[in-house]
Amino acid sequence: MKTVAELSYAARMAETALSCAGTATKNDALSRIADALIENEAEILAQNAKDLANAEVAGISKSMLDRLALSPARIAQIADGVKKLIALPDPVGRILGGGVRPNGLKITKRSVPLGVIGIIFEARPNVTVDAAALCLKSGNAVVLRGGKEAISSNRTLATIMRNAIVEAGLPADCICLVEDIDRSSAVEMMNMTGVIDVLIPRGGAGLIRSVVQNAHIPVIQTGVGNCHTYVESTADFGMALDIIENAKCSRPSVCNAMETLLVDETIADDFLPKVAERLNKRGVELRGCEKTAKIIACTLAEKSDWETEYNDLILAVKVVAGIDEAMAHIARYGTGHSEAIITNRYNLAEKFLNGIDAAAVYVNASTRFTDGYEFGLGAEIGISTQKLHARGPMGLEELTTVKFTVEGSGQIR
Repeated sequence: MKTVAELSYAARMAETALSCAGTATKNDALSRIADALIENEAEILAQNAKDLANAEVAGISKSMLDRLALSPARIAQIADGVKKLIALPDPVGRILGGGVRPNGLKITKRSVPLGVIGIIFEARPNVTVDAAALCLKSGNAVVLRGGKEAISSNRTLATIMRNAIVEAGLPADCICLVEDIDRSSAVEMMNMTGVIDVLIPRGGAGLIRSVVQNAHIPVIQTGVGNCHTYVESTADFGMALDIIENAKCSRPSVCNAMETLLVDETIADDFLPKVAERLNKRGVELRGCEKTAKIIACTLAEKSDWETEYNDLILAVKVVAGIDEAMAHIARYGTGHSEAIITNRYNLAEKFLNGIDAAAVYVNASTRFTDGYEFGLGAEIGISTQKLHARGPMGLEELTTVKFTVEGSGQIR
């Protein structure tokens, strides 16, 4: 088993070849990866079953088991995400600006790969493929370090992808997997200064906080998703109920699921019983403010409930006096991920869109759409909640930086 340092240096060597590869070669590698995933479905599912069995014995939560689980449908979706990258423009080599200076120097600003990207993530084997494919298309080598819960799945997926890109003429070490699942391997990645160019954590608040606080290389912070939906007084009840159910229940374990529902006080008496009826059928535990508790049966919410990304069938509910209180609550407790308003008033929709500070802001739609696949980016490497360089679902363009090339004819300063 190779060390983190050995894998990182191997990725650095492979990145040189990858950065020089043409679009046709990279697309051929992606096509081979997508085909290989489908062809090896049985083996992937067999290894995933081992991970699931071990995770259940370890007492992993249902929401984490959902993140870990693969199925034929999920494998097909992962492969389709890889294929969609083929149709997208190559982000490398774009001319972004420049000109000829008075002294005759020709200066060109162009897009180039970041280099070697390290990704530390938890029990989501789909990230193994999504991240590798995005890095490949954008000319970056990648060092992947997944959680121990998914090690069998990740090992199999990495092997399949490495074999596929070799067939396309690229070095296998464009995709490297850290198989050492001890915490020390993650710490070692955080200290690969000068070898790994940028580190991207994908997972819960604890993982992200640990990487941000301890890494000695640049970090792109992907986000904890404490997402809100505000139902304004003019909202269509039928639409609102459908959006709420989807945002909370379609896949509660993911970061774009709704965690807090805010309801205008003028409609709370009529609307909240309908919410409770709909969500009780889905097994959702409701934790409400004092006003909410006077209208429907629920657990009385504590301050920590407004701060929590549950990743589970639990929903915090608060009655608010209007859009200003709703926006203030989101500003206080939101994590800058995805926020939604349901309304029929154009001016309030615009106020919400302009005033909410988040990577994605919705009017009359579910927060569950904050996703690279749904935004037409192919796969995604994560959803950034920071403001520098990348924000929101990170696709190909966010995995590039710039280089200035200068052509002269003997000029000196």
